[in-house]
Parts: sequence; structure tokens; C-alpha cells
Amino acid sequence: MKKFISENQWYLIGAITGAVGGFLYWKFVGCSSGTCMITSNPRNSTLYFAVMGTLLFGMFKKEEQKVE
Repeated sequence: MKKFISENQWYLIGAITGAVGGFLYWKFVGCSSGTCMITSNPRNSTLYFAVMGTLLFGMFKKEEQKVE
């Protein structure tokens, strides 16, 4: 488990940051009419922003170079 976390720390940080940001976006901005697909429901907003955070923070992960 420790190895998994150390290898994927940027993805995990991005997912947590995105999830918190998505929930806060729903809480404070949200959708007043309730017709918005992403921001009208806290689960949708949290999940969407968690995926976006994972993709964004995943760009910062360094790839290991294999020596042949």
C-alpha cells in the first residue's frame, strides 16, 4: 500500500484537491435553477472535479526512464 501511494501521490493529491474544490464549488456557486448537469448535485460536482484534478495533477508526475 505504501508503494502504491508513493508511486501515485500526484494522482491522489489531485483527486483530493479536485473533490474538495468541486464540493466547495457546488456549495458556494452551484446552480440556482437545478438544471445544470454537473453543479446541481454535490456528488456529480465532487466526482467531476476529482477527475479533473487527477488529470491536472497527473501532468506533474515524472516518468521513469529505463536504461537499456
